[in-house]
Amino acid sequence: MSEEIFTLKELAEYLKLTEKTAYRLAAEKKLPGFKVGGSWRFKSEDLEAWIQEQKDKE
Repeated sequence: MSEEIFTLKELAEYLKLTEKTAYRLAAEKKLPGFKVGGSWRFKSEDLEAWIQEQKDKE
């Protein structure tokens, strides 16, 4: 099992967003994330699926 988990800061850098925007999108459930001890985490495979969904909407 080698799936990568991103922190909020890493996610923001990966998607080229500010941390504030990434946090807002996660809190609004517009990004696939989960909380661990109050901190957001994001599975890389969930993010790739989400990115593909966004591309398919175009």
